[in-house]
Amino acid sequence: MRYGRTVPVTEAAELPLTPEEAPPAPEEARAVFGEHFPEAVRYAELLADAGVKRGLIGPREVPRLWERHLLNCAVLSEVVPEGVTVCDVGSGAGLPGIPLALVRRDLKITLLEPLLRRTNFLQEVVEMLGLDHVTVVRGRAEEVLGKLQPVHVVTARAVAPLDRLAGWGVPLLRPYGEMLALKGDTAEEELIAAKSALTKLGVVKTSVLHVGEGIVDPLSTVVRVEVGESPGGVRFAAKRAKAARVSRTRRRR
Repeated sequence: MRYGRTVPVTEAAELPLTPEEAPPAPEEARAVFGEHFPEAVRYAELLADAGVKRGLIGPREVPRLWERHLLNCAVLSEVVPEGVTVCDVGSGAGLPGIPLALVRRDLKITLLEPLLRRTNFLQEVVEMLGLDHVTVVRGRAEEVLGKLQPVHVVTARAVAPLDRLAGWGVPLLRPYGEMLALKGDTAEEELIAAKSALTKLGVVKTSVLHVGEGIVDPLSTVVRVEVGESPGGVRFAAKRAKAARVSRTRRRR
């Protein structure tokens, strides 16, 4: 399968229909997901069953699926602007991309993931939950540069240290876009360590945000990285332009 192409939909029946030990949803989940709460419950069931069986999450994560994963990711919506395009880099089992998609139907979201078994799972989930504003793409960030349209927002969770993550995610942004990375207690330290790398990537502003007041405890920590006119810096601007020229040439043939 070529990178950068949407993964074909596989049979939804491949996903088990009877969840194994999916934890009950807390009351906060009803408020966060609103009318799409049933879809959020279904996603939790899929993670608890198919997600564990396919090695996408560890079995020890199942009891804390809601607090540590679904709600922790869904509250990212608090800092995502309205009506923008989003690329979830290294989406894995769909975190944070799927919870964000469930609470924000105004967004156009791409789930970017290099591993086939994960993209197959993601495509099945997207189809089963009726997320027609979500596209699954198999590929690495550096391989789809210039092939995917630049986005307003890049999201990521537990993918890599900030300097490496920025090297993958920032070049995918539009001018004046932003990367939102869910991080832990080391967010401030990672920002300091990545300062030089971020500057070279065209980053003009950084901040650490805490979201999910009254929903998650502890609050979700988000590192916001904002870019200027040249996302990724001069080197990536040239690489992006070259890839776009190659893509146009291929389409003409």
